[in-house]
Amino acid sequence: MKWMTRKACQLFLAFSILATPVMAEEPTAPEPVLPVDLPPPTVESMPAADSAPAVAAPPDFTPGNVSSVTVAQMGQPQGVVLSGGQLQGGIDFTLSADQVVTHAQLALNLKVSPAMAARNTTLQLMLNGQPLGMVPLGSADSNVSTYQLEIPAAMVVSRNNISFKINDGDALLCQRDLSDKYQVTIMPTTRLDLEAQQLNIGADLSHFPRPFFDEMQMTPATLDFSFPAKTLPEQVSAAAQVASWLGIQADYRGISFAAIRDKLPEKNGILFGKSGDSIGGLTLPASNGAMLQIIDNPGNPVYKLLLVVGNNDRQLRSAVWRLTREQFKTLTSSTAVEPQTIPVSKPYDAPRWISTERPVRLSELKRKDQSLTATGIWHEPLRLAFRAAPDLFMWDGDTIPLKIGYRFPSEPWIDEDRSWLSMTFNGTFLHNLPVNKQGVLETLWHKVGGDARQENYHMPLEPYLIYGDNQLALYFRIETKENAPCSVLLNNNIKSRIDDNSWIDLSKTQHFALLPNLSYFVGASFPFTRLADFSQTVLLLPENPSESEIGTLLDLAARSGNATGTALNNNRVMFGLPSGGANQLRLSESDVLAVSTLEQSAFNRALLAQSSFTSNEHTFGVREPTAWEKVQRWLEGDWSASGVDADRYFSSNEAWRGFVSFRSQWNPSRLVVMAIGSNDEQLSRLHNDLSSARINAGIRGDAAIITDENGVRSFRVGPQFPSGQMPWYMMMVWYANQHSAMLAIFGLLFATIIGLSLYALLKQRARKRLNPQGSDRE
Repeated sequence: MKWMTRKACQLFLAFSILATPVMAEEPTAPEPVLPVDLPPPTVESMPAADSAPAVAAPPDFTPGNVSSVTVAQMGQPQGVVLSGGQLQGGIDFTLSADQVVTHAQLALNLKVSPAMAARNTTLQLMLNGQPLGMVPLGSADSNVSTYQLEIPAAMVVSRNNISFKINDGDALLCQRDLSDKYQVTIMPTTRLDLEAQQLNIGADLSHFPRPFFDEMQMTPATLDFSFPAKTLPEQVSAAAQVASWLGIQADYRGISFAAIRDKLPEKNGILFGKSGDSIGGLTLPASNGAMLQIIDNPGNPVYKLLLVVGNNDRQLRSAVWRLTREQFKTLTSSTAVEPQTIPVSKPYDAPRWISTERPVRLSELKRKDQSLTATGIWHEPLRLAFRAAPDLFMWDGDTIPLKIGYRFPSEPWIDEDRSWLSMTFNGTFLHNLPVNKQGVLETLWHKVGGDARQENYHMPLEPYLIYGDNQLALYFRIETKENAPCSVLLNNNIKSRIDDNSWIDLSKTQHFALLPNLSYFVGASFPFTRLADFSQTVLLLPENPSESEIGTLLDLAARSGNATGTALNNNRVMFGLPSGGANQLRLSESDVLAVSTLEQSAFNRALLAQSSFTSNEHTFGVREPTAWEKVQRWLEGDWSASGVDADRYFSSNEAWRGFVSFRSQWNPSRLVVMAIGSNDEQLSRLHNDLSSARINAGIRGDAAIITDENGVRSFRVGPQFPSGQMPWYMMMVWYANQHSAMLAIFGLLFATIIGLSLYALLKQRARKRLNPQGSDRE
């Protein structure tokens, strides 16, 4: 797309802003993002006649799309705050590259502090270096004010930057009172509303994952997967493999899937089946082996269909493995796939999980666009994010070493006594690291001109601070001396640096946990992700699964891929419970992730047969434990089970969805997690539920029930069991510590028995000693 002409720029600068602020409204949930500058549509040759459906395509037309992207989705979940000396800022954002924007509007939500409003200044906005206009920062009738800004569509491109600057900033900087009372917040609900037209990028495998997913978009994506009317387990297994890989690509954006049978997607979609299968009137191409082909959607050639064809599980798995390796030659519309060698995961080798084998340098945790150097006085904190296996275990009193190397700039106008490097971990304040060493001798040495700089610090982290998702924030707070000139406050030549050799060491941790624990599952799909490719996991569906059940399974597969960075290349899908054979053996060696609804009553009864849960025709509940089970739990010190409360809550709700977890009936050292809903409509809501941080935080125990009215409620119903790699001698200590009540009871019984035995023995000896003659007569 060409840049706008001089005349267009002049017209653009003349646009007006609605001057009257209105109450901010909660924006509607954004749809997939809109388009931007693209190359002209590529004209591709049509697939061979024997490979394409023998149906006439309707006339070509370019569909339009409407979507929104918010500041939160642009990577600023707290919004953009201009305060103190940081009175200008900006956001980079990208838009999908296969659409062209035809209309754009910015809904700007501002929160202005009273002190800033009293200055009666303005906020200047820029898009890609071009002025958008100015917004008044005077007092308003509400805490948050909304302004509507029309933006010429020609200015919105694939990669964009929108910046904000308080025009009174220089005057504020020269004031020594740089407190947060002068503050403007661009709210995270600020959004860019877009209308766009879809471009035809051609039927070319080299574009994959476009047009099915575009890494440029910053909003959640949705995608249709289509199957034949008679769907086979290996086809769903291949779909789960693709869904997990797309979950990795989607990353923070999120992605969801709709499974449809014998029907073509209305837009872009992926089809799975055997050679010769018919899906919505389209016949999959003939092939003796695996193949991949991309064709125009018969409903509208602007959209594309990707055909994943294989006659058995091995061929389908090979086709998906080849697809996700990418690297197709340009203008490749179809390709045959040779058998592929697919590697098998090792325990805890997920690439997105921090290593527990060695100290990890902080430079390894930064994103590609991040630096460990901060420029100027006013800057954003350096945020380093990492994920960890959720079953990390340390003994009480042990800590995780964190070594920080840092260096402040050397300038005579910096007040070294009031400047700090502030450290927070997962929102918890850790420490303020000084510029110079603290202590009487160090201070005296510094007074006489000696070098007392502190540039290293060892910070012990408490194990409870480590979660599945973690963030270390480091902020150089540089204070100037009272007599420092105003000009130094704008000095962007100074640099503060975190040493590349700073590290965090989790090598002393053990992999050990009590299961079931649903918080591990919703946070990191654990324990299935212990082997991230699901090579020891069975994905279990009812004998005749519904579209919602398959779609939910695909969503859960995408969450797993996103959590670990590994696709489910070795997963196994089963329909119904096997009665024997290889599938029965596989179940005995695997953890099980099941998806069902109450309507699948026969399947539910068989799966829950030896668990703490029970399911009838239209009800779900908790089984009453036997007398021996109650005694066993009591002796083990398990007094916190809430089975009665959970059963009452299940029976008191008509419409619900959630998760239950229990020991596998095929192997007591393995786990089953079951995603279940009262019906298909309720089950399909699980994806949105798991996108909520509040609901994720509330899921724990072995039963979590979600309703529209009450949110999530969690219970612990059944017994827990230890799982992990603890040495046997440490397990003995752990058992003694875990079951202290039972240990005390057994200790008391043992002492009583020994005491009574010794008492009888000593009494007999005393009798002999006091009456030796009587003893002789006896």
